Amino acid sequence: MSTDDVLLTNDSEHVRTITLNRPAAYNSLTVRLKEELLRALQNAAADTDVRAVVLTGTGKAFCAGQDLKEHTGLLQSGDTAPLRTVSEHYNPIVRTIIDMPKPVIAAVNGAAAGAGAALAYASDLRIAASSANFSMAFAGVGLGPDSGASWTLQRLIGYGRAAELMLLGRKVDTTEALRIGLVSEVTDDEELAGRAHELAASLAAGPTRAYAHIKEVLHTAAGGTLEQALQAEDAAQTALGDTADHAEAVSAFVAKRKPNFTGE
Repeated sequence: MSTDDVLLTNDSEHVRTITLNRPAAYNSLTVRLKEELLRALQNAAADTDVRAVVLTGTGKAFCAGQDLKEHTGLLQSGDTAPLRTVSEHYNPIVRTIIDMPKPVIAAVNGAAAGAGAALAYASDLRIAASSANFSMAFAGVGLGPDSGASWTLQRLIGYGRAAELMLLGRKVDTTEALRIGLVSEVTDDEELAGRAHELAASLAAGPTRAYAHIKEVLHTAAGGTLEQALQAEDAAQTALGDTADHAEAVSAFVAKRKPNFTGE
């Protein structure tokens, strides 16, 4: 690891922890960081030894969203790259998180704003440190939502609350975030990393292919009809019924022992 690493990765117990590492800039997203984050997520998705992923940040922030200093500088220089960042960076990043065939946990260690908050919303589970907060900062800089926030946020907390947070741009502390279902758990700041890894490790020891199908079915059902949901469930159960993990679970149930899942 060098001192200019903007992204850190670590593997333990089949869990890959991906850490945004620009603490002095509140882990705001430069072109370099977005490109490295996308590669890291793609590598985690493809690595069969990785069975759960934790996304977090260093320092006082989870992620402050777009690095506006770089964004403004590029625009003033006549570079149109910032106008393509949604299609080239944010959309692929969010697709990779949502389509990840294994659970993704956002360990929100501090402020999460704009696209940074959207990374957490795209994750399967969100655990927050007590000092964390969330804000949809897009309107404040004269922009609309990106990074899938218009799709993910209302599925987490409902259309009305999502519209309120996006139009007003107000901060949501962890007390409110827990109450409205934006996060599933709040921990003391110093316990966040350990708790996130504990949860991820328990998932990594579970039936990975079943988790992948659960995610697929939920996504289909969230935007589909009852018939589409039923068909997706049928397809998932048909595929999973032939897996080693299902056979192991049934065998363990009959033998009254804990199953040993391999992810196959």
